[in-house]
Amino acid sequence: QVHLVESGGGSVQAGGSLRLSCAASGYTASNYCMGWFRQAPGKEREGVATINSVRITTYADSVKGRFTISRDNAKNTLYLQMNSLKPEDTAMYYCAAGVWDGYCYLSNPYKYNYWGQGTQVTVSS
Repeated sequence: QVHLVESGGGSVQAGGSLRLSCAASGYTASNYCMGWFRQAPGKEREGVATINSVRITTYADSVKGRFTISRDNAKNTLYLQMNSLKPEDTAMYYCAAGVWDGYCYLSNPYKYNYWGQGTQVTVSS
């Protein structure tokens, strides 16, 4: 059984940084597409960043240059380093895991098979 557990969310002021973690069990994170998605109240879930088995990454335009997705294969853990945070980054952040490799869908969260419970990120101005 696959479990994804996110951590690292919190409240920060604009310009601050946070690092989100997603620990996977029952799943080999290094073999497949994984991603971070976020959902703000009243808005649809949107893609933030994805990474595949050879560490090819994709980012939403809104986070390029500020966020970095990475993976520690030994720890079977996915990360999202978030710098220069803005109030518009406020959302629930979710880790997602797929069962395919290659092209990782950033714009279609429904392609992903497994989801974590989410971790809240709140950025104040």
